[in-house]
Amino acid sequence: MKQEEVRRAIEESLQRRSAPALSFTVERSPLGQGEYATNVALLAAGALSVAPYALAQELATELSQSLSEIALHVEAAGPGFINISLKPEVLQVAVSDAASNEGYGASTLLQGEQVIIEYTDPNPFKLFHIGHLMSNTIGESLSRLVEFGGAEVKRANYQGDVGLHVAKAVWALQKNNWNANSIEILGKAYVEGSSSYEASEEVKAEVLVLNKKIYDRSDEGINKIYDEGRKISLEYFETLYKRLGTHFDFYFFESETGVRGAELVRENMRTVFEESDGAVVYRGEQDGLHTRVFLNSEGLPTYEAKELGLAKVKSEKYPYTRSIVVTGNEISEYFKVIMAALHHIYPDLAEKTQHMPHGMLRLPSGKMSSRTGDVISAESLLDDVMVKIRERARSAEHTSGTFEHSIDAVTVAALKYSILKQGIGRDIIFNLEKSISFTGDSGPYLQYTHARCASVLSQTRLDSARQEGAGGMDNPEEPGELERLIFHFPEEVERAIREYAPQRIVAYLNELAQTFNTYYASNRIIGSDAEAYRLMLTTATRTVLKNGLYLLGMSAPDTM
Repeated sequence: MKQEEVRRAIEESLQRRSAPALSFTVERSPLGQGEYATNVALLAAGALSVAPYALAQELATELSQSLSEIALHVEAAGPGFINISLKPEVLQVAVSDAASNEGYGASTLLQGEQVIIEYTDPNPFKLFHIGHLMSNTIGESLSRLVEFGGAEVKRANYQGDVGLHVAKAVWALQKNNWNANSIEILGKAYVEGSSSYEASEEVKAEVLVLNKKIYDRSDEGINKIYDEGRKISLEYFETLYKRLGTHFDFYFFESETGVRGAELVRENMRTVFEESDGAVVYRGEQDGLHTRVFLNSEGLPTYEAKELGLAKVKSEKYPYTRSIVVTGNEISEYFKVIMAALHHIYPDLAEKTQHMPHGMLRLPSGKMSSRTGDVISAESLLDDVMVKIRERARSAEHTSGTFEHSIDAVTVAALKYSILKQGIGRDIIFNLEKSISFTGDSGPYLQYTHARCASVLSQTRLDSARQEGAGGMDNPEEPGELERLIFHFPEEVERAIREYAPQRIVAYLNELAQTFNTYYASNRIIGSDAEAYRLMLTTATRTVLKNGLYLLGMSAPDTM
């Protein structure tokens, strides 16, 4: 990768000056200012006792020589930056590669790694709400990024099929003699059970007894209600995974991890855990954290113990080199205590585990709560977005059968783009109108640009465009902003992988789409004197858009 070649040349120049090791940057320059910019002279000037701009000039002269095979210009810029422009043929080779290689942008950065990524984690007997949609979108994109980086990836889904939330729902189902035959009934039962649990000590006691029976499977009647509700929930979740374009290799359940977690807690009594008021706790204060209960007063494993068991169950199922756990940031403090306890029991697993907490997805109306019934399901939000997209298409007289065929993909892209455009840890207020824009900064806009490329290429033979593109290299147009963006795609991918930052791909693709659409409006492609080269450029753009959309968990329709 040319970025690394530039970095090595800079490091060699610093070594000749006996400069200390520095954490300098070599970043993509703003369009119109070459390919790379580095701040190395600003950082090294103090250690070398020279003025930053003077050092930048010296280094620019040296880099002009050491990078002569790829660099067209290397120039110092105030107050001490260095800008590097590459030769046209370097950019043109990248365009040719993107046009002929459908896997353009793939990396070997994580080659040899085995990564398990856990995300989504909806609980049976409760609705799949927009918080789960947030986790699913982020987790799927991270999975695809890590996979694109050369790692073997296993997707995992961890679901709370036991616990108080289940007991509350089963209590209401039993009390009202409801059949657990739909997700709506289960959600209604959970709301009633939760409100009754909070309002009545008598109900609370009944639910606690019921909870224990669900754990030990001691009552056939309760088992029947539970099994039916669990089955309906899991089948419903699968319909949403299919709609969102995700799948899972492993499904883990609290009913199994709870047993293992309780065993681990009991095995490590007095060394890691201790009794407190009839429960078993971990004293997190020793790690600068807080105390958490791992076994309650009835001896049942809490969320914390189940997570502890999950870490071990995962490693037995799949010998990972890295485990990434994607959850809402509301459990960040819980998770720190869990990791501290895990460090004492399985330090190797703790070192391999990384928690990726994400912010909340909110609507303008504010926060939601599944306990009160004030909850927005992922399905209802998807349906609302689809209705708006269909209305906008009709108003634009764009209601062809091909658009209807892609409307579900456009709906999913609208939501996922809104979630991924910001950093993972930030809260998001979903703006429906902006999410469905076809004029910029949206998932549908990226898909529309891909479809535009496909439409151009459908007017000629794609294979011919690829073959003739090489011939067009003999006398190509002067590379412009579009070529530069295509050249930088593999670097953007690697940075997104290193930083677990899908938002970098979002920003890059939006810039690419805007640049292509400007190019398209200003240049005739079919029938022009430079047709072969421009078809190759269009093919390269299409490839990058398709691969970038894939990394975001979105499809790339050829027609819209």
